[in-house]
Amino acid sequence: MNTRPPRRVAIIGAGQAGALLALGLRRHGVTVTLIGDRTSEQVRTGPVLSSQCLFGSALRVMNRIVDADDSDAPAIDRLALSVDGVGTVVSALQSPARSIDQRVACAALIEAFRTEGGDFQVEDVTPERLDSLAAQHDLTIVATGAGDLGRMFVRDRARSPHDRPRRALAVAYVCGLLPDDSGADLTVSVMPGVGEVITLPALTTSGPCSILVLEAVPGGPMDRFDDVQNPQDHLTRCLEVLGDAFPKVAARASEVELTDDGGVLRGRLTPTVRRPVAFTAAGHPVLGLADAVVLNDPLTAQGANNAVHAAGIYLDAILQRGTRAFDTDWMHEVFESFWRSWGRWSVAWTNRMLTETPEHVLDLVRAGADEPAVAGLFATGFDDPSTLHDWWFDRTDAERMLAAVLADTRGVDPRALRNAFGQYATGVTVVTSRAPDGRKLGVTANSFTSVSLDPPLVAWCPAKKAPSLPDLVAATHFAVNVLAADQHELSRQFATPAPDKFAGVAHHDGIAGVPLLDNSIARFQCRTVQRVEAGDHVIFIGEVEHFDTSAGQPLVFHSGGYRVAADHPDFV
Repeated sequence: MNTRPPRRVAIIGAGQAGALLALGLRRHGVTVTLIGDRTSEQVRTGPVLSSQCLFGSALRVMNRIVDADDSDAPAIDRLALSVDGVGTVVSALQSPARSIDQRVACAALIEAFRTEGGDFQVEDVTPERLDSLAAQHDLTIVATGAGDLGRMFVRDRARSPHDRPRRALAVAYVCGLLPDDSGADLTVSVMPGVGEVITLPALTTSGPCSILVLEAVPGGPMDRFDDVQNPQDHLTRCLEVLGDAFPKVAARASEVELTDDGGVLRGRLTPTVRRPVAFTAAGHPVLGLADAVVLNDPLTAQGANNAVHAAGIYLDAILQRGTRAFDTDWMHEVFESFWRSWGRWSVAWTNRMLTETPEHVLDLVRAGADEPAVAGLFATGFDDPSTLHDWWFDRTDAERMLAAVLADTRGVDPRALRNAFGQYATGVTVVTSRAPDGRKLGVTANSFTSVSLDPPLVAWCPAKKAPSLPDLVAATHFAVNVLAADQHELSRQFATPAPDKFAGVAHHDGIAGVPLLDNSIARFQCRTVQRVEAGDHVIFIGEVEHFDTSAGQPLVFHSGGYRVAADHPDFV
């Protein structure tokens, strides 16, 4: 595969996603023009752009791209989710989260991009100017959803259930917020039918601070900011609303002050997913990124996470494309890769939170108030919303999950044990099969291992609670597809429930009609010869009837994250 970088890339929008992608491309030798509407200094001294929180999975992507130094930002180690009249769950995050004011983060990315030799321009890009840029570059990316450029991307009605704002947002960056009694750094307080308030520590232009995020149901008792005229009035109104709706948070905020006059934000947005490709007047295709195509309500704190994950996926796809044309098919494939692996999970969760919290989820909150393992499920969901499926949406799955957690009476901490297991680096596979009724089955697994050469045997271990287990047991054959380093999105796609996990995945049929994933670096087609129950898993042993391999680097999983293999420096 030709992996030489493309000739020229233009990125319009120097926010979290656009500036990060530009810097990542520049560090790989790509010629990039990044266009923002303000200089880095104007960004740094201007008004706040958003509330934001990067959880562990996004921080790993960020550090892979730019090796960012976030040591000055307060660590966010614990999460508390409380629902009025129901209870509170408190849990440690698997890895610390961070919140850095985007005035600080984006200004730093722009300046690092310029230091790397990138071409940064300050300009309000019009559709006409976009047409000219697209004609001059191999790839043009729009990373802003505002104004005329944002309106070029058509709303995807199938993925956008809301046609109006579901919350009225008010944000204040403050100093002097007292700690929460639970010991949590990030708190999410919910009053059904009224709204929510989020508190978290952050790093702003003047140093450490706290962020207050008020989310009001439109027309409800918290929706009281339309007549606010200045920053101090905004803070005063925030405190009044907190005193009426969230007195515990108000008590913590009794002595707060604004960090600066720019530390306030108000607004209403309609959560929207847009089609990822737009066309200029001359017919040039342009690719949307982040808020240009996926605009999420801040309620679940996923906006910055989505931006970073999208930038990482786009970066990998651009570098792998080499000098081949960036046509519209490729553009759609890149967006769908992000959508399948990250976007759809946070969007589905946020949209559900904006309507109502299901009663079975409230039951889990009640259980989580007393059971740390249940509380941990909520904390994990903020880091990776795909883990909320399907238990947040389906009572039966939630009950099955809760029963499994409560039945765990071992003398070890399951999360700590899982983390210890994670220290053993493995490859990543997708095990595929064909159900007796013809349905295609696929599940991500890193439990694959060779067992014997004579006869040729392999094994893998699905969980007893896996929804596909009955079909896997009934099937005669399975295939183990060893993923390549650039197939990490397939790992996530097959690890999470979906009506059709094979949607958009290139594959063909093998022995007994078992689907085989194209471009895997190894495939083992096996006949099941034995199954052994072992604790909460079942060991499947299969005899290899056919195998094939291809060149490429493997996808590696270690300590909760995807890795790539590299030569050991002592043996190079």
